[in-house]
Amino acid sequence: MKEAKFSAALATFGSFRDRYSDYKEPKSTPELLEEATRVDGLSGIEFVSGWDLKDEYLDDIRSSLEKTGLAPVACIANLSFSPRWAKGSFTAYDPETREAAKAEVRKVMDQAAEIKCPLVNLWFGQDGYDYCFQADYLRAWELLVLNLKEVADHNPNIRLGVEYKIKEPRTHCFVGTVGKTILLLHAVDRPNVGAIIDMGHALAAYENCAESIALLKMHGDKLFSVHLNDNYRLWDDDLMVGSIHIIEYLELLYWLEKTGYDYFYSLDIWPAREDGVGAASECIRWIKGLRRVIEKIGMEELEGLIQEGDAVKASATIREALLPCSSSFKNQSGDSRGITVSWSLSGP
Repeated sequence: MKEAKFSAALATFGSFRDRYSDYKEPKSTPELLEEATRVDGLSGIEFVSGWDLKDEYLDDIRSSLEKTGLAPVACIANLSFSPRWAKGSFTAYDPETREAAKAEVRKVMDQAAEIKCPLVNLWFGQDGYDYCFQADYLRAWELLVLNLKEVADHNPNIRLGVEYKIKEPRTHCFVGTVGKTILLLHAVDRPNVGAIIDMGHALAAYENCAESIALLKMHGDKLFSVHLNDNYRLWDDDLMVGSIHIIEYLELLYWLEKTGYDYFYSLDIWPAREDGVGAASECIRWIKGLRRVIEKIGMEELEGLIQEGDAVKASATIREALLPCSSSFKNQSGDSRGITVSWSLSGP
């Protein structure tokens, strides 16, 4: 397997707030970058426009990146974190708001070019609706396509990654699933426009992230980046990698390798109450550990299991690789695979 490169959102190491409280003291961008260097194996960082990415910060960012050796992995355009976008950005009814949204993306593309960052993240969190009869779906999707084409042409050397999410902050986000994202990419038809898969967003949309990766490979090799985290499928909790969906993560990592993904494995977690350095470090250990499990089984062996389509055999192979101690549980034939467990309930 190719060596994995790891990055994290700079906000991982900062302060957090929800509707109940603030958590942790805020830090400056150089302080956050210094915190990031404490994570073993982390070599890249993502910035958010308006938070840690501003024109007046660019000199500090450049010097801090040179000092720390961290690579700029993505710059996230602020299309969701301001009251200005409350009724949408690219799909807003107000033409001035739409123009402001495009100006924001062009500005972040220029900032990305200045710090030699190849990717700008577009998350249309406020572009959607909450009620029936609130949105003109045809018009909204036409605006998404037209405006995305326009900003993509601003600088064809900067990649634009569309990150989809099923809901929040709107109850229905237009770009909510991998299927809708692929339709959008086909309609936009620009080589520098692709997709970013967030594991938590895929889980909330009841997707299998591995299948979503395969679909983006099939439709033009359009997976530009991945955001890795975990949740219980009910909400975008941004928990540490491997907290819940271990087997799904194993398959996700297999398909990233199979499809030739070679960009960063980026952590998008929300350690409000945990130490950010510790949480990011633990995520990287989980990913490295699961990749070792894949190496232990072997890519060819896993491919054979998939082609064979025997779920029991696949489960046994994965179980024994993850839990070597479980291989001592033999069935009557002496085979550790296909174990049958029987229960008997006796009445009084």
